[in-house]
Amino acid sequence: MIEEQKISHTLQFLIEERNVKAVSEAISEVEAVDIAKIFEILEEEDQKFLYEIMDNERSAEVLLYIDEDERKKFLKNFSTKEIADNIINEIDSDDAADIIAELPEYQQDEIIQHLNDEEHAQNIVELLRYDEDVAGGLMATELVKVNQNLSIISAVKEMRKQAEEMEEVYSIYVVDDSEKLLGLLSLKKLLTTSSSTRVSDVYNSKIQYVKDTESAEEVARFMQKYDLFEVPVVDKLGKLVGRITVDDVIDFITEEAEKDYQLASGISQDVDSSDTIFHLTKARLPWLFIGMVGGLIGSRVLQSNQNAMHDIPALMFFVPLIAATAGNIGVQASAIIVQGLANNTLGKDTFKTLFKEVSVSAASGMILSLIIFGFNLLINHNDLMVSVTISISLLAVIMVAAIIGTIVPIVLEKNKIDPAIATGPFITTSNDILGVLIYFAIAKALLHI
Repeated sequence: MIEEQKISHTLQFLIEERNVKAVSEAISEVEAVDIAKIFEILEEEDQKFLYEIMDNERSAEVLLYIDEDERKKFLKNFSTKEIADNIINEIDSDDAADIIAELPEYQQDEIIQHLNDEEHAQNIVELLRYDEDVAGGLMATELVKVNQNLSIISAVKEMRKQAEEMEEVYSIYVVDDSEKLLGLLSLKKLLTTSSSTRVSDVYNSKIQYVKDTESAEEVARFMQKYDLFEVPVVDKLGKLVGRITVDDVIDFITEEAEKDYQLASGISQDVDSSDTIFHLTKARLPWLFIGMVGGLIGSRVLQSNQNAMHDIPALMFFVPLIAATAGNIGVQASAIIVQGLANNTLGKDTFKTLFKEVSVSAASGMILSLIIFGFNLLINHNDLMVSVTISISLLAVIMVAAIIGTIVPIVLEKNKIDPAIATGPFITTSNDILGVLIYFAIAKALLHI
């Protein structure tokens, strides 16, 4: 970390000094992702200087790692032809499609029209048809494939042509005359088989693949389950249309995790610290408003039970404890369920899941209730029935909060709503209110108020 900071400071100084030779030598030893971090903190004029020093291939790679908003802002300095020639031509189709998709539609059309490589342009157009959250939106169309009818020597020649357009080759796919995926050709077979042997005689027909319409979440689970570094993508007819590598999946998982974290924190839109005050306020305000409404309802509940608190003042001191415990238990339960839904490890038996979560909460509730009972008798010297009331209320609140925290994410998932929203203010606020209602209902019943 210290070394990275040193490099960053040195580069910034050299860029500000406009020392072309020194900057060129310095960035030649730095990874593109690290240059991107430096790029993001530079002033606009310094960004242009750094960009112009790098060759097209290097600068395009750096732009891929830059934050989306920062990249869109920087690309406004270029014409659509410059973007096409200097950036889109230098990167794989999936990355190109991602960058083009960030731009206005009229610019998208112009950039594609400026591309000289018709095949590259066609691949990008095909990828832009897919939503970003399906397999087709994650895949790259660059791959190495050979026809099953080719001899090994002919297959090698064909592979060499295709590999020239790729940075790395991880798999060799075998297709038939209709481009349908048949299997994989291993490197070992390629090296140890006679050059006159047909591909059809040596390829492995056991292959894992995904369809282009499958959700990105399913693709991520699939690759994790089978420990795949790369997976081919086929269309509804079984034709090979692309491939997804693990880095594409990691990028998607990271983005989804950030969105879920923001939802759980009560932020309703995808935001970044660099966004405008207006945009940040708009994203946070809805849940802050809901929280305020919940607080007002909670205050009304307390107001309606002021006679009970007047008759037995000790009840008032435990309202924060009841509300906080209800909120915490609800968030814990919903977090476990949301994690299970995300990892597809929850199972189909909802009742069994509910029973298990309630059982865990019941055990926790019994222990906490006994602790608070002993605390009230030995330290607070409360009346026995008051201590019993508080302990029973705490147990009841924990049970109800666990049920709500378990059921709500499942219901949201079934209704195509992101269940991550259940782990934040939604559960906390609702359980706060419900916990206080249960508390005073039990107190009135046991203490005859």
